[in-house]
Formats: sequence, structure tokens, C-alpha cells
Amino acid sequence: MNRDWADKDFYQTLGVPKDATADQIKRAYRKLAQQLHPDANPGDARAEEKFKDVSEAYGVLSHSDQRKEYDEVRRLVETGGFGGFGGRGPFTGGQRVRVEDLGGLFGGIGDLFGFGNGGRNRGPRRGVDTSADLTLSFNDAIQGVTTTVAVRGEAPCSRCGGNGAEPGTAVNTCPTCGGTGSVAQNQGMFSFAQPCPQCGGSGRIVATPCTQCRGRGRETRSRNIKVRIPAGINDGATVRLAGKGGPGSDGGPAGDLLVKVTVTPHGVFGRRGDDLTIDVPISYTEATLGTSVEIPTLNGVVNIKIPGGTPTGKVFRVKGRGIKPERGPAGDLYAKVEVVVPRKVSREEQKLLEQLAEHETEDPRAHLKVTP
Repeated sequence: MNRDWADKDFYQTLGVPKDATADQIKRAYRKLAQQLHPDANPGDARAEEKFKDVSEAYGVLSHSDQRKEYDEVRRLVETGGFGGFGGRGPFTGGQRVRVEDLGGLFGGIGDLFGFGNGGRNRGPRRGVDTSADLTLSFNDAIQGVTTTVAVRGEAPCSRCGGNGAEPGTAVNTCPTCGGTGSVAQNQGMFSFAQPCPQCGGSGRIVATPCTQCRGRGRETRSRNIKVRIPAGINDGATVRLAGKGGPGSDGGPAGDLLVKVTVTPHGVFGRRGDDLTIDVPISYTEATLGTSVEIPTLNGVVNIKIPGGTPTGKVFRVKGRGIKPERGPAGDLYAKVEVVVPRKVSREEQKLLEQLAEHETEDPRAHLKVTP
């Protein structure tokens, strides 16, 4: 907990009740900031000091996690449960020690004294990665396509462009931290670096927040993002669009957009990587006597020779007639023949088949005979 808050009533400083909403706190701060800003009171040291107090109060109460911590400090003060730290500790000589210079030796000491973020400046933070789903036809996936995906989520404010200030107004460097986002906090012999209470660690002061995003610099809205799908993309693949995800904080970069691709099946072709598959039905006589069959490919037709005596399930490879990715060689086309047995035959066909059966010399079930 931050012991520095123990004797400060931020609610009284802003003139709001303890159960004030975030909007009430923001309105009170804006009103006081306009009245007390140094530009409006040149040379008035008292007004400048009050402006700092108001900014510190708003910097704490406008962040829900800091506000909860502050409320707990004040509760302990009011109930008498806030104890002190006794003694001078193991360091002597009166020198002040910067906790961040102690490294891993005292890694948790910042939390002990109430600086929950370990004494480090919050600084710019990268935005979160977001995701979107895209369904493509088989042909679009094979050939590649440029299309758009609809994404709904946090995005830079369309009014202020993401800086949080009303258009036409300035974003000023924080006078307390000089734009660094952190200040030194002395605690006895220790000196801690913590997020600046006036700017909340951003290093910036927005005197007139954007009326659309209320100073956040972001809003929830729908966006249509253009995405280029490379030729030959696989079903289930993910395309990463750098910088198209959630907006960053305090000048940090935006996250990425991850587009997961679903490819609808084709009515004729199957797919294994860059190779295509196709089932080719042939008749009993074609399989027995042999034939030449015309089959489709992605770019025209080809003929494959079926030799006599071809069994059902036999696979023929047509080199280079598969999928051509953006990089690398094209895949192959694998044609699997399936012997089709007619469900009905004419009387004449039946007589011919009976005559053929009488002259057959090969027993297809010979391998099933067991010698006693």
C-alpha cells in the first residue's frame, strides 16, 4: 500500500463523494483543471500547487485498481489499522538507497512499501492481439485473393486519432514527471520510482479530453480490414496482420490481427498439402481391357492411360498438376480409379456375362483356400 496516501483525501480535493462514479470524477477534474491550470493563472504559485493536487487526485481515482488501493489505505487510516515501520533497518550512515538499483536482491521490497508495480514506470504498452475468422472458397484459397474481414473491438478513436484530446487542443508534457511517466518517491533511506500521480504514467496531460472517447484515445467499433490471402493457403491456416489489432497504451504499438482461414471443400478435388486428389470411375470392361480416360485439373484436362487389368483403388500420379503455391514448385494430382459395378444390366448383357464366366480361367478367391 502507498503510505503517502494516508493523509490525503482525494475525494475532498476533487469535491466529489466517496461513491462518485467515474464520469463524476472526470467532470470534477476537468472543471478544476480548467480553473487552476498554470496557463490560466500565470505566476500564481498557489493555483499551480492546487492544480498538482487535483491532478494527483484524478490520477489515482481515475484508475480503478489504484482507486481500490487508495480506498483501502483510507479505510485503514480511519479504523486505526495503519501501522508504521520501526527502526532504521540494516542500512546505516544516513544515505538514501534507490530500490530499483538493488536489483533482484530486494525484488519484492517495492510491494512491501506500497508500490505495487515494483517501482517501474508503466511506460508504453503494446495493444492486445485480436482474432477474426474468414471463410474462403476452394478456388480463392488455391489462387489467392485480396478481401476484407469485419473486426469489432477496441480501435483508435476516430475523432481524436487516438491521442485522447479534443481535436484542435494540445496534449502537454506532464509538468510533474517531465514526460518520463515516473517520479521518485522517498521512503526513509529508500528512494522508489513509481508512476507519476499526475499523468498516471503516460507522461502526458490532456487538458481537454476528446468528447467522443472521453480521453481514452480508443473506442469500440467495427472495422473492415483488408487482408491479402496468399495462393495455396491451407484450411485452418492463420494470417497475421501486424499492427491491425488492439491499440497500444501511452504511445505503445498496436497489437496484431490474427485471421483464421476456413476453406470450403471442392465438389471434385480433395487436397493433401499442395497435392490434389480425384476419384475416377471406370467400368469393368475398361479396367479389364484398358482405356484412356480424360480427367479435369485446375487448368484444363489431361488424359491418363489405364492399362488392362487395373484393379479398383489403383492410383495414378499426374506430375505438376496440383496446387501452385506462391513459393515453391507445384504439387501433383493423384487420380484413384474406382471400378463401377452396374446395378442393372440388360438381358443381352447378362447373356454375354454368363458366357464370359464360363470361359474364365482365373479364380479370384484362390488365395482363400486352406489345405487341410
